[in-house]
Amino acid sequence: MRRLTLSAFAVLAALSGSVLHAEEPGKSSKAAGQYVDLAPVALPIVLDNRVINYVFVSVRVNLTPGASAPKLQSKEPYFRDALVRAGHRTPFTRYDNFTLIDEVKLKAAMYSAAGAIAGQGNVASVAILSQTPKQRSGFPKPKTAQGH
Repeated sequence: MRRLTLSAFAVLAALSGSVLHAEEPGKSSKAAGQYVDLAPVALPIVLDNRVINYVFVSVRVNLTPGASAPKLQSKEPYFRDALVRAGHRTPFTRYDNFTLIDEVKLKAAMYSAAGAIAGQGNVASVAILSQTPKQRSGFPKPKTAQGH
């Protein structure tokens, strides 16, 4: 009885700790949207070759229905590594607000990298779930406000 109980808890823990989720629990797994949530990543905000802030970003890689979910779940560290490398190679700095990242640039870079990691046809889109800046004040004036 003890082994059965421990086995049940192990299965529940594995299911609840999964990175892949279904969007609607009432639908079958083929019809449900699949995605891989990346662990939050700190991306630099750079101005004049100086890091002036970091923004902690949570990203979701939405998968196509035909994607191999377990295989791509195990590649989450590769997705995260690609995001960190892209963010340091060409920072996603918005010059009008130093507490947010340039979402269009991040999504484009991450979509390209995710396609290379997961294989063509396995990535539907990339979504930014949250952005949390390390600092909220004390920055130079944004370029759009300097002329005023």
